Amino acid sequence: MTHKIALTFEDGVTRFIDATPSETVADAAYRQGINIPLDCRDGACGTCKCFAEAGRYDLGQDYIEDALSEEEAAQGYVLTCQMRAESDCVVRVPASSDVCKTQQASFEASISAVRQLSDSTISLSIKGESLARLAFLPGQYVNVKVPGSEQTRAYSFSSLQKDGEVSFLIRNVPGGLMSSFLTGLAKAGDSMSLAGPLGSFYLRDIRRPLLLLAGGTGLAPFTAMLEKIAEEGSDHALHLIYGVTNDFDLVEMDKLEAFAARIPNFTYSACVANPESSYPQKGYVTQHIEPKHLNDGDVDVYLCGPPPMVEAVSQYIREQGISPANFYYEKFAASAA
Repeated sequence: MTHKIALTFEDGVTRFIDATPSETVADAAYRQGINIPLDCRDGACGTCKCFAEAGRYDLGQDYIEDALSEEEAAQGYVLTCQMRAESDCVVRVPASSDVCKTQQASFEASISAVRQLSDSTISLSIKGESLARLAFLPGQYVNVKVPGSEQTRAYSFSSLQKDGEVSFLIRNVPGGLMSSFLTGLAKAGDSMSLAGPLGSFYLRDIRRPLLLLAGGTGLAPFTAMLEKIAEEGSDHALHLIYGVTNDFDLVEMDKLEAFAARIPNFTYSACVANPESSYPQKGYVTQHIEPKHLNDGDVDVYLCGPPPMVEAVSQYIREQGISPANFYYEKFAASAA
């Protein structure tokens, strides 16, 4: 039996390793060519101190207080030269992937489907044997090479990997390099290259209510997160607010409704900023955040949207005099080149 350990690095790269219950995480990493910072291997120096964001593990007994204090251990810090996984885990490494002698992985796949969900949004699905080995944390993204060029675009996964297939929600940018390819040239079977996974915006262990805020195609990482939550369940309240500019920007509403049916404590709402919208709820996401969603600060907030939305939500929460337990966000901007 082995457990899958996601090692997330300072530069956004994530690599997955397999660890047996009898080996330390550091030994497992080195066995698979990833050099986590390490010195003594005896739990005495603290060089290999990392932060365990998810999973069950044994801290080990052979370390000293100077290397890892009781307070640090209670917060989730671990010494990877002592830590042994008892389940799949996510471990944050305070170093770059380059320092640890690793890099993002590359994959080749083929287009399985391209669907124009609206004038502004494209759904892209790709499939391949290499993707069956692709592991990522829901919320992360990959760099996808634009066929016929050397340029790449960053897209968040909008689904989990299943049978070697993954999907993305892509904003249709008029004149955009990837948009032009997908709307004018792409066909099933076309080859695509991607590298990753990347990013520190991903679903952590759910320990309190969640408030999820999506702007436009920033919905993508949340549908991947909700797919994971639907599989594993959650005892906490989850609320998503999905904001767009125009009525035609609203996509995947049937998918959100399906998640609401599968996840008992999940609710969602949507709003359209255009005052001439025919949609019942108008305005920006901040106008639809209710006090119960912020739960007096005992809430983890996840936000994915354009920079102005991130700034507006940050200001709104400050104005409420509330400090969320955690505030994770991903800013994105469409590329027209």
